Amino acid sequence: MSATLRRLMQRALYGAIHAGLGVVLVGALVAAIAGCGKSGDAAPSLIADKAPAKAPAQTAAKAGNEKGASAEAVAKQARSGVSCPAKIASAARAANEPVDDVLGVRPGLSYEEALNAVLCTHELLVATPPNNRGFDLKAPEARSVRQGFSATFAEPHVVKTSRQIMQEMQIETLARSGNAVREDLKPGQARWFVTTMGPPGQERVLSVAREERFAADDNPTIENVLAALLKKYGAATRMPVVSATQLPIVRWAYDPQGQPVAEGSPLFNKCTGTSDPNGGVNVTPDCGLVVQALLIPQKTNPQLVDRMQVGVVNQSSGYRMIMATEAALSQADQQRRAKEVEKSAKNTKAPSL
Repeated sequence: MSATLRRLMQRALYGAIHAGLGVVLVGALVAAIAGCGKSGDAAPSLIADKAPAKAPAQTAAKAGNEKGASAEAVAKQARSGVSCPAKIASAARAANEPVDDVLGVRPGLSYEEALNAVLCTHELLVATPPNNRGFDLKAPEARSVRQGFSATFAEPHVVKTSRQIMQEMQIETLARSGNAVREDLKPGQARWFVTTMGPPGQERVLSVAREERFAADDNPTIENVLAALLKKYGAATRMPVVSATQLPIVRWAYDPQGQPVAEGSPLFNKCTGTSDPNGGVNVTPDCGLVVQALLIPQKTNPQLVDRMQVGVVNQSSGYRMIMATEAALSQADQQRRAKEVEKSAKNTKAPSL
């Protein structure tokens, strides 16, 4: 952060206190100033949520320039190297296995295959590494593992002054303190989050989630969306009870042997998935593939779908991937230490005593 911007933020903080903007605004401005430094992270062991280990940067280059750029220009620069249509070399799903993909992206694909496949779904999508997300791997060099990526629509790059940045921060903070709804997905846009796991350079997809907000005046009915989902994924193990107070959730859950989890089974309420790209992912050896879809109706007409979320995770497979990754990292660290000891024994002179 520049010294000029920091001074402006401190002045705004002083002004906010004397203008009576409230504790929320003051706290947010303090956090914004402090946020110019480094931040830590931590997370539960087998849950990918909002605060786990960070992965190294690995996707799109920072786009835009001092004069600004259109969304198309930003996307073009960030998508350098993308090749469409996407080519998949990984083994295809067996004919007798349940459908487990979202627009062709499925557990088991390599990191590179999934990244290219996601970006090929729309020319304005750009990918970024996860921000404070991932599994808390209990092994050395865990940060070297690429734990996935997010993909969102490129936005125009606009050059802003320090004053404009401060004004936007104040408006944002006031809106948050008033519980104002902040819409971060425009009509016609989609976003993804793909979780990957494996030894560095060998990461494969563990889960995938996509959200699409339908274009204005092109919103499908709930009935038509449900029909399309059932056509693709087959008979659901949980069908929604559509009401004014409950969002339609559809689920296709299977045990580790690939058998559907029927209602009344001990696994019925345990083998759940996530459809939200911003949501966490649970993995357990007790459950197998889980596909989950959430339909969010329009506020003005609940019979029409404003947006749709679909997520896929193979929980038992994902659990094994995490265990195998931790073992591989530990083994690599042991080999590194052994080589260092061997080298030292051969080349280091005895100390003078």
